[in-house]
Amino acid sequence: MTARVSVATVLAKPARINSQPELFDWPVPSIPPPKPLVPRQEPDIDYLQLILNARVYDVASETPLHLATKLSTKVKNKIYLKREDMQPIFSFKIRGAYNRIYNLTHEEKQTGVICASAGNHAQGVALAAKKLGIKATIVMPKHAPEIKVESVRRLGAEVVLHGSDFDEAKKECARLKDEKNLIYIPPFDDPYVIAGQGTIGVEILRQLQQDRLDASLIRPDVKIIGVNAADSDGMYQSLIKGQPVEIPMAGLFADGTSVRLCGSENFRLCRSFVDDFVLVSTDEVCAAIKDTFDDTRSIIEPAGALAVAGVKKFLAQNSNFKDAVFVAVVSGANMNFDRLRFVAERSRLGDGKEIMLSIKIPERPGSFLDLYHAIDPKPVTEFCYRYSDPDVARVFVALETSNAASDAEDVLEKIRDKGMDGLDVTNNEMAKTHLRYLAGGRSATVKDEVLYRFQFPERPGALKRFLYHLEGKWNVSLFHYRNHGADIARVLAGLQVPAAERNDFKAFLEKLGYSFEDETENPVYNQFMK
Repeated sequence: MTARVSVATVLAKPARINSQPELFDWPVPSIPPPKPLVPRQEPDIDYLQLILNARVYDVASETPLHLATKLSTKVKNKIYLKREDMQPIFSFKIRGAYNRIYNLTHEEKQTGVICASAGNHAQGVALAAKKLGIKATIVMPKHAPEIKVESVRRLGAEVVLHGSDFDEAKKECARLKDEKNLIYIPPFDDPYVIAGQGTIGVEILRQLQQDRLDASLIRPDVKIIGVNAADSDGMYQSLIKGQPVEIPMAGLFADGTSVRLCGSENFRLCRSFVDDFVLVSTDEVCAAIKDTFDDTRSIIEPAGALAVAGVKKFLAQNSNFKDAVFVAVVSGANMNFDRLRFVAERSRLGDGKEIMLSIKIPERPGSFLDLYHAIDPKPVTEFCYRYSDPDVARVFVALETSNAASDAEDVLEKIRDKGMDGLDVTNNEMAKTHLRYLAGGRSATVKDEVLYRFQFPERPGALKRFLYHLEGKWNVSLFHYRNHGADIARVLAGLQVPAAERNDFKAFLEKLGYSFEDETENPVYNQFMK
């Protein structure tokens, strides 16, 4: 086994890691430039010594630094992932929690500990307390992912669910702390916790000795880029205002960072050491989860994907960076399974791989096929329509694309050339959240409608062939198709077939060669669509 290089040895060799920031034209930062570290009112802390002496490896692992090959190729820069999702609790939080609890006095350990957490710090405290034989009480928000709540209970801690977010849970934690005379273990804003997490930076420096480093942690010649979810941007707002700012509401998607007020000590350090800041949307976080999966085959949680989303957005906004070296800390992987469907839906939008269009076409047989010819060869991922007007058909279409902005305009131009009209709704939040699921509805004027479900192999061109067979014979009055990534395509279609033509229609279905099911008498159809 290779002997471990000491952290002191690594930090004594600055020549081995050269960030060479002069190679790049660094952008004007979105936050005020770093200021000299303001001394603490209490005795100041030597964080370097605190980090070097942090007691974390009794329970934590030195996690790998993984070169994200696919992502690096995609963004034309070298991206490393610090795999904190591989810790025993699938999160970096075990480092700070254990270091804080280990450094309690004997009397404090006998008293018992309490903390407030959205989940990952809770697991860290629970594991640390179990390792050290200490009783632990954990206050978690009611929305905390079930996977995290169950993990805390499994580790032997008492769980108290309270409040709608971290800040409300923290207030209940303070009440219980005073009531039961327990020792509070903060998730941040504590020197021992910060030092425990700081061991990540030391590991990065040791693991990346042979490469240049342009954005990561600890060294003065290394750029540090902070990332917040756009709807939980408390630290960003605080750095802009020059003091901790409590935001009115923190978004819950990246639940691990759902904090309205940043810690004063965290703010003091960030104001001195963070060079720039990036805000990322929910869709961009979903895309980052997919990018990480593509490179690691691991599914990380939204808060754990913030750094990956941040480096992608930073590079998208600063195209002059080529072959630079970035490290993104993948901080956690405690994802509720039920969230995966939302992540899968939004990841393509967040990566510019899907566009959504609202289109008007003539209400006549053959229009669908004309529309498809205008769209072709872009793969269709969703197609929704319901008859509502004798002259104009309104269609919702989603398409797979390589560049959302330019491709949307190209497709709309082709649609207009065919005498149709369309609108790009890709960035319309109502369209993303509601319209794509509600498009359709009742039609009081449609006559002689029959409703059928069809199934056929999901392969390129399959939907086009289906429309080709379907169009021109009977008017299509309802149509829904969604590519779910399965091997079988499923289409729901309504057609206006007069009673006198039903036998011809049945003969047509048999010749079509697709599996089908008559849903005309389905009670769901009669209650919600007819």
